[in-house]
Amino acid sequence: MEPLAADGRVEYRPELLSRRGEYIAWGTALAVIVAWVILYLTRTPVFSGLRFLAILLALSGVAISLGNWMDRRTVLRLEPDGVWFDNGLRQVSLHWSEIRQVQVYPSAWGKKVRVTGEKTHFDFRTLGEVILKGEVKGRMGFEKGEEILRHILENTRLKQVPGPDNGSYYARE
Repeated sequence: MEPLAADGRVEYRPELLSRRGEYIAWGTALAVIVAWVILYLTRTPVFSGLRFLAILLALSGVAISLGNWMDRRTVLRLEPDGVWFDNGLRQVSLHWSEIRQVQVYPSAWGKKVRVTGEKTHFDFRTLGEVILKGEVKGRMGFEKGEEILRHILENTRLKQVPGPDNGSYYARE
């Protein structure tokens, strides 16, 4: 684990994906919307599929932009008495004793981890690499995600319990 700061805290930020996908989504949405407007202004009938495509691409752009915005604001801080998480939309502070369960699910790009308290939760992803044709095209999640997970499990003293699916579940006995 990284050395703790003088106040016993250590902050982690996730790896950031390229914004290329966001630009592509917005660019194609804009191109389809421009085509729609041109057809409308020239009083040419507009195929309903074009409208649907324009709306779908615009919504995709919004979703990708929101995800990128959240990633750029995400901070996970391990503190002597608990964990603090903020991603711009969700801010959670849990004392070690308040954490009831940790769920870990394998995925193609790092493990998905859910830390659950009595009334709130937060999710993070361990490091995952996007590989195309044997070449790393991007990294996502927390580079030291396995270390963060291990630290949380050690400090909460949760025990692994049987659970459904192919994930790992940790809870209080």
